[in-house]
Amino acid sequence: MLRKLLKHEFRATARIMGPLYLVLLITALGANLTTRGLLATRYRLLDLVGVLLVMAFFIAIVGVCVMSMVVMVRRFYQNLLRDEGYLMMTLPVSIHQQVWSKLIVSAVWFAATFLAVMLAFCVMALDVSIVEGFAQAARTILQEITAYYALNGAALMGELLLLAFFGCCAMCLHFYAALAVGHSFSNHKMAWSVLWYFVFSFASQFLFGALMLLMDELPLLNWVGGLVAGWSAMAQTHLLMVLMIAGCVVYGAVFYVVTVWFLKRHLDLE
Repeated sequence: MLRKLLKHEFRATARIMGPLYLVLLITALGANLTTRGLLATRYRLLDLVGVLLVMAFFIAIVGVCVMSMVVMVRRFYQNLLRDEGYLMMTLPVSIHQQVWSKLIVSAVWFAATFLAVMLAFCVMALDVSIVEGFAQAARTILQEITAYYALNGAALMGELLLLAFFGCCAMCLHFYAALAVGHSFSNHKMAWSVLWYFVFSFASQFLFGALMLLMDELPLLNWVGGLVAGWSAMAQTHLLMVLMIAGCVVYGAVFYVVTVWFLKRHLDLE
């Protein structure tokens, strides 16, 4: 059933994200034309058009990044907390499957947005000499990594992918938890949701700061820190990545529990 939920979510969100990516690539082409000569003409009108095309490109980048988050949060809100929630709660699926379908789709679209932005920058800066230079540099870097850091390079890439996935999930769950708690109230649901979002943000920052202060006071952690200081730079990097992944997992798990609990026990769809 999770596969069916994912299929439905991808179809619903692709109707919005697909056109946004297309607009982004079109503005990238316009910015490319600008860098190829529109800003260096004798005609002020063409200069103005070039400036507008460059501005449209950067506005499109910001818009796609913002809308990717807005669309994912909006899907959760409309699908589970609005009128559709009555239908969704009657389906033979668990709350866990519904939340995970939203998280997986969100993570995929965040990754697609990142790739689309990188592709747009490549299109904007597209030039034969630049492409050849980039390809040569990429081959050189790949050869160095393969020759000396093959295992570490693969491990770091895997760690980065895990960090990106769990980071995206944790970010979405922060919004989901605030919406789930806010919609447990009978009135002013969105106002309560916004308030709880900031409460969760403040609590997270406070706990993180308190944890940092506590770690400085624990002799055992100071001893571990001294031991790690003797490790190689690559080993320290791996440890840092693992700690960041673990932090994202714990951060997201707390909000996941809050989200599921309120959806199961206290959701008010009136």
